[in-house]
Amino acid sequence: MKSPNQRQPMDEREKLRKFRELDDAFSDALRELERPDSALDIPTGPPVRSLERLEQEERAERQDEQARQRAFEQRLKSLMTEYAQPSESVSRLLRTLESLGRIA
Repeated sequence: MKSPNQRQPMDEREKLRKFRELDDAFSDALRELERPDSALDIPTGPPVRSLERLEQEERAERQDEQARQRAFEQRLKSLMTEYAQPSESVSRLLRTLESLGRIA
């Protein structure tokens, strides 16, 4: 018994029909582009941002990441002190969790 999600293979006629439809649509689009009076709304990609703006955003992201890293380290040190855990024990725990795929 075939599963309902299994698609029937396309026969050659169907493939040719689909190809012709695609070819016709492509030809129409090319003809439309060649017309001088054509006013198509063609997307040109994302808005262009200045290099300075990109550098500012990257700096801000790095600063945010550094702030998160410092906050994590402070919290970890606080927990290690609270539960009297030496750094070797915590390091071994983190390596074990990482090897099990629990942390990235």
